[in-house]
Amino acid sequence: MNRFVLIIFLIAACVTIPYQTHAAQMPCSLVLEPVDKKLKNAKGAALVYKVQVIPNSFARTNVSMIAVHLPDPSSYGDYDRYESYVFVPRDISWRFELYPTPEDGPTWAGRFDLITAKMDNVNFHVKLSNSKNKKLGPSVLKGHLNSCLSKTIS
Repeated sequence: MNRFVLIIFLIAACVTIPYQTHAAQMPCSLVLEPVDKKLKNAKGAALVYKVQVIPNSFARTNVSMIAVHLPDPSSYGDYDRYESYVFVPRDISWRFELYPTPEDGPTWAGRFDLITAKMDNVNFHVKLSNSKNKKLGPSVLKGHLNSCLSKTIS
């Protein structure tokens, strides 16, 4: 009888106790660091959270990004703006324009609200961009979603 109770208990424990996974906690924010360490004052931030942008539809993931103390894009060559480039390696990517504020030495900011993909192993970059030919240049700031990961029960 004791053996039967033990077997039932072990089966019940295996079925009812879910395994641990690494998942992004929402909302999440992370710091974007400069790629070139000479840009001491340059920093950025990304905010990742769920939004309900379409009535009577499922929630999407929003990514909002801000970047400060960046050099004028033209100082790097044939570039006139910055863009966010967010991607899951070998899977999917999103890019969206960052808009400058009017002050001298602008703050660059933008957002994208329609992400439906799972937000695991996500990289965040602020890249130089040419608005005329739509080409992206090198990254100026970068970050990774690992800073938002924690062990959760799913």
